[in-house]
Order: sequence, then C-alpha cells, then structure tokens
Amino acid sequence: MAHTTQGQKKLLNRVRRIRGQVDAIEKALANDDDCSVVLQTVTACRGAMNGLMAEILEGHIRHHVLDPDGSSTTEQTAAAEDVIKLVRTYLK
Repeated sequence: MAHTTQGQKKLLNRVRRIRGQVDAIEKALANDDDCSVVLQTVTACRGAMNGLMAEILEGHIRHHVLDPDGSSTTEQTAAAEDVIKLVRTYLK
C-alpha cells in the first residue's frame, strides 16, 4: 500500500491515539466508572477509528481507483471526490 507509506507517520500517530483511548476504556471499566464516562470514551474511540478508516479509504481511492499519475479524466476525478466526500460524511 504505497499510499500509506507516504503518510505512515500520521497514520501511526492516529493508531497510537486510538490505543490510548482503548486503554482509557479498559481503565474506566476496571475502575467501575460511571457508564456515561465509559460511553463518552467509547464514542471518542469510535470517532477516531472512523477518522482513520476515512483517511485510509481516501488514500485508496486516490491511488488505486484514480490514476496516481494524474491522468484520470475530469469526470473520474469528480466522481472520486464525490465518493470521498460521501465516505467522510458517512464515517463522521
């Protein structure tokens, strides 16, 4: 996945933040924290996972669906941008 190696540091930082959020969920459950705290932490983690998914999907579309050399047609590029926008909206 060539497109992930270009943004590898950024993606790995996202994964590390997600790991921290998952650890916070585990800690909250172990400490018998109020369920609202646990739910808020789970929601934050889910949002972070969705953001990571959107980032990887966008890279996939730009580098595997479109021609990475930039020779895609205007219509193809517009359609890809529509899909990217839809994915980001759906995963918000």
